[in-house]
Amino acid sequence: MARKSKEVERKWLVKELPDISRRKGEEIRQGYITATPGGTEVRVRQKGKKFFETVKTGTGLKRGEIEVELSRKQFKVLWPATRGRRLEKVRYTLKWRGRKIELDVYKTKLVGLKLAEVEFKSLKEANAFEPPEWFDKEVTADKDYQNANLAARRKKQTAAS
Repeated sequence: MARKSKEVERKWLVKELPDISRRKGEEIRQGYITATPGGTEVRVRQKGKKFFETVKTGTGLKRGEIEVELSRKQFKVLWPATRGRRLEKVRYTLKWRGRKIELDVYKTKLVGLKLAEVEFKSLKEANAFEPPEWFDKEVTADKDYQNANLAARRKKQTAAS
């Protein structure tokens, strides 16, 4: 069954990790079938033992999103179409002042990069949010930090790159 929604989300670089030593992260690998300059992305993702195809539209703070769960077989058929546009990360879910923070620690060619995302119910909530001290520069509107663009990078990158 498809899930269709509008997501309101802000994203930050992370200057220092909070204590995640006792937390279990979830391994994620995702690849992009297509990504246009106008912000339309089609990706497939393996998150733990589940598989998804997601279409995102728009750029910046508010985007459209349609997500469909796939079978392992469907994922395997689509995965080769993402060659050259893939990334791997470990996601930690944290709570902070009543908000859920998704902390992504990237692997392979993006090792060293750490990003935090927070979703909101409205633009008003998003604009009122004050991030914790361990967040760094906000990169919500920075196209270099959209996952589709990160996945297309060819060389090893760090947070300072």
